[in-house]
Amino acid sequence: MTTHRYTLATAFLLWSFIATAQTSVLEHLNVDATDAPRNILHSIITIPVTPGAVTIVYPKWIPGNHRPTGPIQNFTGLHFKAGGKELEWQRDLEDMYSFHLQVPAGVSELQASYDTITYNGKSSLSSSKVLDLLWNQVVLYPKGATSDAVQVSASLHLPEGWKFGTALTPAQQNGSSVEFQTVSLTRLVDSPLIAGQFYRQVNINPPGEPLAHVIDMVGESEEAIQITDKDIASLKQLVAETGKVFGARHYAKYHFLLTLSDQTAHHGLEHHESSDNGAAEDMFSNPGSHDLEADLLPHEFFHSWNGKYRRPAGLATPNYQEPMHGDLLWVYEGLTDYYGNILAARTGLRSPDQFRENLAYTAAMLDHRAGRTWRPLQDTATSVQSLFSAPPEWTNWRRSADYYPEGYLIWLEVDSLIRQKTNGQKSLNDFCRLFHGGQGGAPVVVPYKFEEVVDGLNKVVPNDWAKLLRERLDAKSPHAPMGGITNGGWKLVYTEQKNTTMDEREKSGGLDLSFSLGLIAGKDGEVRDVIPGSPAYAAGLGPGMKLIAVNGRKWSKDVVRAALRAGVHSQQPLKLLAENGDYYNTYEVNYHEGDRYPHLVREDGQPNILDEIIKPMAGLQ
Repeated sequence: MTTHRYTLATAFLLWSFIATAQTSVLEHLNVDATDAPRNILHSIITIPVTPGAVTIVYPKWIPGNHRPTGPIQNFTGLHFKAGGKELEWQRDLEDMYSFHLQVPAGVSELQASYDTITYNGKSSLSSSKVLDLLWNQVVLYPKGATSDAVQVSASLHLPEGWKFGTALTPAQQNGSSVEFQTVSLTRLVDSPLIAGQFYRQVNINPPGEPLAHVIDMVGESEEAIQITDKDIASLKQLVAETGKVFGARHYAKYHFLLTLSDQTAHHGLEHHESSDNGAAEDMFSNPGSHDLEADLLPHEFFHSWNGKYRRPAGLATPNYQEPMHGDLLWVYEGLTDYYGNILAARTGLRSPDQFRENLAYTAAMLDHRAGRTWRPLQDTATSVQSLFSAPPEWTNWRRSADYYPEGYLIWLEVDSLIRQKTNGQKSLNDFCRLFHGGQGGAPVVVPYKFEEVVDGLNKVVPNDWAKLLRERLDAKSPHAPMGGITNGGWKLVYTEQKNTTMDEREKSGGLDLSFSLGLIAGKDGEVRDVIPGSPAYAAGLGPGMKLIAVNGRKWSKDVVRAALRAGVHSQQPLKLLAENGDYYNTYEVNYHEGDRYPHLVREDGQPNILDEIIKPMAGLQ
């Protein structure tokens, strides 16, 4: 854990002094998004300056991403002008996000024009029908300024006929052009916008809720945005459930922004007064897609309290150039991953059976994570900058952003222990209310450190929480923490019956044989990952190869499954023909236990705490 040499109170006073001591900067930003269908945005910004050396920066460290993901490689066509004349600029030799200029005498305003490419070679933020506008990708500001001290008056021009959704408040609108009320750069970056030809807004306020909650949807077609009545009811339940958990809201209104498209990025990003979500185009019409995406909106909504309001001290930076420290991401993301799944079940977005199948898959996946024997969970959070952008090959040995799913298991264990120690009188809900509830009102940031998390848990029920958490975070155990499942009255087993979560994931084309052969393959047989120590690994298979045949027959899902079944009654190894670059080789896999899928089954005589956890708290259903 990162050690800070000053107290949180000192840090708050320091940031407050910097923000108030600086002269407030008022910028004017105009974004022309009429070329969004071909993945490019045109922007012009004016920035107050004084004569002499000036450094202008492009946002680098992006909140919610926890790492330097500002897409500087997609920032193009840059020109600076002052007094009607072009100014030369030089990029900093070490910081690629900084631009140095000399401002002539008599100049008080700098104008910059530039383009932002919204396609990165793998995914896009726009298509012919939709746009996901992230303001941090289209803005510049003076180096050293806090984001609170920079005020931005933003305007946007959309393709003709497109409509938009955002937590920002329009000042005036004329057709496809809109001007927004001036806000701080902090709030602007915290308020993304989605737009599209097909748009719909639905009120999801439960009865008696005084603050407005809506879901803004854009999609590739009119059909994509046809949310069902059942899902509207579940989202109303979600709003009510969070009210029960926290007892306070840290916003004046909340927008669930949802882009339904298979042509743009599938993602989720949290904000104080909104969440930016990208999901499958058939999310509301395909039960499989619905199941896989069910925790997306609950997860990002929960972040309004855990992550935006209460934030790890290492992530609460004064601007977008200061490095972030991710050591507490197992709280920021892990606790949110836990509640995202719990709330999906409490609200009916996922059935209890779907919840348990999803949990079984998560636990089994982590229990087969070979990399945990050398890399503790804590290091996956500390090294988020490198892990999150790592290629998928060798993920099992490298580890990935495991602070999400393993954080889920840790917080499930904590919840079950609180319930056991208090005979069901208290739960993790009490911790959330105490730690993340606070006084409702306008968005603010209240940082915390590890010791405060432990103190909050001890206020709910005394225990050596510091020891338990550090053991889970620092261990190099070959097995995942299963205490929440076993304490909850269940156990993890493997059978030949398909796991429904895995089955739905497989429909996208891949084949997950992690719990049998120990490999994951793409739809065309490309080996995406192999688990060290597994039968496939022992046979010599590795990521980058391509499976061509199984026991002499062309590779397919059905063929490999038939071979697994036959192998149970045979002493012969499974023979996999694989292509490795320009060469072919047959790999003999000594495995005879058939197909294996994870499931949860009840432990006889144990209280069913797990089912208690997913019971709704609010009375709407």
